[in-house]
Amino acid sequence: MGLLTGSSTFVRYSVDGDIPDNFWDFAAERIAAFSFKDIDDTFDEYSIGWVSVDNMFDSDFAYTSYAAGDYVVLSLRIDERKVSPAVLKKFTQKEEERIKKEKQVPKLSRTHRLEIKENMRLMLVKKAVPIPSVYDLCWNLSEGTLSFFATSQKAQAILEDFFKETFNLTLTLQIPFLTAAHLLDNDEQEALAQITPDIFV
Repeated sequence: MGLLTGSSTFVRYSVDGDIPDNFWDFAAERIAAFSFKDIDDTFDEYSIGWVSVDNMFDSDFAYTSYAAGDYVVLSLRIDERKVSPAVLKKFTQKEEERIKKEKQVPKLSRTHRLEIKENMRLMLVKKAVPIPSVYDLCWNLSEGTLSFFATSQKAQAILEDFFKETFNLTLTLQIPFLTAAHLLDNDEQEALAQITPDIFV
């Protein structure tokens, strides 16, 4: 579930690093540079970029701004062409059999079989429709925190890398201990540091 749905799940990050004084000009430049590029009419296998939370086809933010007060609200869109291993195996074996009959040989070399497999993979990729995935995020500039509306570790890893590439800022996943430390004053943080784990059995 995403940011604009009735219910949602999310993970919380702290945003580490200094943001420039002219942040909104900086953000406009960086988001435009890393906005999503459509691959429907190409043979590219992968595309990743920023789009509007309101419309995954709005990579120019013509209809909904990513700026909302002290917040940056974005969606990370990933389109990927995938080929099922079972389908690839089927077409590879089918092509191997055709070539063996054509050349009247009982067996093909390993190099030849690898070449056939790669050719079949490229052929199938070109026929595949890109599968989209969209993940929402809400970045609180005043608190230096970010909520990411996905609990998949793969999606989180992609976000962490792409966010750093876009903004040159690092995301640190806030486990409950770190979240508590963020909310407490200095004396309370010292008390928190003395806490040790226990087993409730």
